[in-house]
Amino acid sequence: MPLLTEEQLRAVGFKSIGSNVKISDKASIYNAGNIRIGNNVRIDDFVVLSAGAEGIEIGSYIHIAVYSCLIGASRIELQDFANISSRVSIYSSSDDYSGETMTNPMVPAELKAVHHAPVHIGKHVIIGSGSVVLPGVSVQEGAAVGALSLINKDCEAFFIYAGVPAKKIKPRSTHLLQLEARMQQSQQAGTERSD
Repeated sequence: MPLLTEEQLRAVGFKSIGSNVKISDKASIYNAGNIRIGNNVRIDDFVVLSAGAEGIEIGSYIHIAVYSCLIGASRIELQDFANISSRVSIYSSSDDYSGETMTNPMVPAELKAVHHAPVHIGKHVIIGSGSVVLPGVSVQEGAAVGALSLINKDCEAFFIYAGVPAKKIKPRSTHLLQLEARMQQSQQAGTERSD
């Protein structure tokens, strides 16, 4: 996967960008001045990041896989260690499908009724391939969402969800929190040795 160089990443004009950020040169980025990216982030081919006025916040140790999109006028937040599998769509805006108004960006705003609401993806969340996250949803820390799911309501921390719409299936192990602590201790020890 050809990646943007450090110089190209700076030229994109992100609000902020950390270290060890790997972004495919085939990703599409709109309104970069409203996008913050942490450290150790990988964004694959054909990902679309389209930030509205409230922006997109991508934490550290995050992977956004091929063909995924984060789109909308409201804020979209991915906290540390989140994993977005391929073809996941996260929307912070949605048209009114009732027929009472018109839809699509080529129609004047006064004829539409677009719903905007922030989306929160917590630490250690994994969202399976082909899933859709709708505006106003909060997927709490450690929740896991199975492939091809529709997330239209909040998901509780450390539970597994799946289906259309997504339903709570069973608890998810919290062992990954111990692994995170071990990783941080190892990194801290490495930093102290290099001082």
